[in-house]
Amino acid sequence: MLLALPLVCGSLGEAEGRAQPADGARLYSQRCGGCHSLDANRVGPRHRGLIGRRAGSVPDFRYSAALARAEFAWSRVRLDRWLRDPRAMVPGTTMGVRLSDPTERRAIIDYLASED
Repeated sequence: MLLALPLVCGSLGEAEGRAQPADGARLYSQRCGGCHSLDANRVGPRHRGLIGRRAGSVPDFRYSAALARAEFAWSRVRLDRWLRDPRAMVPGTTMGVRLSDPTERRAIIDYLASED
């Protein structure tokens, strides 16, 4: 009976859509890494220190006019909304990549928060 308990608990976690800690880094690399990096600007701005930073404020990155005018700081809630549909959140932004899976979004946001 004791051997079955960990298997049952593991299955419950998966059923609830919980990502494992390593999932965030892997998903960030897969979904974001083509354009972004933690420490270097690429097609998109660097992400280290993102949570709490004013949108459109990395000094050496050229943002769309829409994002440069944005008057909010990134939070977990705003990042979730952004990753779900950036163009709905900030019309005129050049970012068009959307992540429809809430578990993936949460894992990526958790990863970014851990790398601040």
